[in-house]
Amino acid sequence: MKAAVIGSGAWGTALAIRLCQNGHHVTMWTYEKDLIPEMERTRHNPRLPSAALPEGIQISGDYACARGCKLVVIASPSFPLRSVCRGVAPYIDSDAVVVSVTKGLEQGTHLRMSQVVAQETGKDVVVLTGPSHAEEVSVGIPTGCLSASENQDLAEFVQDAFMADNFRIYTSPDPIGAELAAALKNVIALCAGITDGLGFGDNTKAMLMTRGLTETARLGVALGAQKETFAGLAGVGDLIVTCTSMHSRNRRAGILIGQGKDPQEAMKEVGAVVEGYYAARSAYELGKAQGIDMPITEAAYKVLYEGANVQDAVKGLLSRQRKAEHEDAGWL
Repeated sequence: MKAAVIGSGAWGTALAIRLCQNGHHVTMWTYEKDLIPEMERTRHNPRLPSAALPEGIQISGDYACARGCKLVVIASPSFPLRSVCRGVAPYIDSDAVVVSVTKGLEQGTHLRMSQVVAQETGKDVVVLTGPSHAEEVSVGIPTGCLSASENQDLAEFVQDAFMADNFRIYTSPDPIGAELAAALKNVIALCAGITDGLGFGDNTKAMLMTRGLTETARLGVALGAQKETFAGLAGVGDLIVTCTSMHSRNRRAGILIGQGKDPQEAMKEVGAVVEGYYAARSAYELGKAQGIDMPITEAAYKVLYEGANVQDAVKGLLSRQRKAEHEDAGWL
């Protein structure tokens, strides 16, 4: 099968490698056209230096590479996603299956990434997400992900395209929950990094992750997600891997913030997109609009956007009125 991966970041590169290893004819599009000669010569992408690019992967800076492809994977970061989709849309065939693998929410509109892709391409979009560091997927470390769509045939098509002995894909009929879980856990992972930077321990992180899952699931259910999704790969699975691993850009940025660096300075030092920073604003605004209590997200928003002191934010969370654990858990 002919496939195009639109985006040459770490995750797009890892998925291009996976598709190529599955025997598909893959072209990876990049906006960094000046890097194409180097990638073709070295068979390495600076965005994912740990993995070699198979000879079967072609690299292009032309959106027309999507023409004639049965599978088109949109792997752009969230902030330029709409413009990228607008650029590639004229070249996507009418019978192509489009997959969104970006985790985040669009600034201002609060749309999920698949909604943005669908608006710009006019296609039914499958969501591929889960606990999946590109650094591990690209070198064959066993990983599980979710192919989510209300159209079971499309979900299974994507499942078949990516499935391998070391890359297990499950299907789900809940793209809303899958995407919201993926986007909102980045906020909690950033907060988990802050607790590390402050010198707190495993107890604190476990409490943060559990209560963070509760409030994000609460918002997700209010927006139409299935509560079970938050207890699966896209929910608790992705939350665990993003809050605990140094592969996580969100966690690394949080550590720097906890150590006293300004959020902008922290993101610059990480050197790649920190999706949790952008998702924090959208999650905060969505929670307010829906009337959902999201104390961790609100604290993150105040630290990231209003200059609140992290120590004060922690004290505020710990001094909240006492309550029963399960009285408002959206995922139970």
